[in-house]
Amino acid sequence: MENKTLENGLQITDEIVGTGAEATAGSTVSVNYVGTLENGKKFDSSYDRNQPFSFVLGAGQVIKGWDEGVAGMKIGGKRKLIIPPALAYGNQDMGNGLIPANSTLVFEVELLGVQSQ
Repeated sequence: MENKTLENGLQITDEIVGTGAEATAGSTVSVNYVGTLENGKKFDSSYDRNQPFSFVLGAGQVIKGWDEGVAGMKIGGKRKLIIPPALAYGNQDMGNGLIPANSTLVFEVELLGVQSQ
C-alpha cells in the first residue's frame, strides 16, 4: 500500500490501485464511500443507501479533501483519505451534530466510474 501525506495535511493511502480510467479534474466520477470520525464512529455511507455518489472532480461540489484525494484514482481503486478539518468542514458542525466542528474525517473511497467532460 502506498501512503503519502501532502503538504496541506491530507493523507492518502492506496489500498487497491485501479486499472481503469483515471479520475481527472473536470470529469464526473462515481464513488462508493464510508465516512467516519477519527474515533471510528460512522457518519455517512453510500453503501447504506445502495446508491453511489457522483460529482464533478475539482469543481468544488465536495470538500477539498475529496477533490484532491480522489484525483488520480483509477476505476476499481480503493483509497483511504484522512482529511484534516481545513480540507473538510473546518470549524462548522455538520449533519445535525454527527460531525463536530474541527473534526478530522476518514473516508474509504472506491472509484466506480469516470466520465470525461
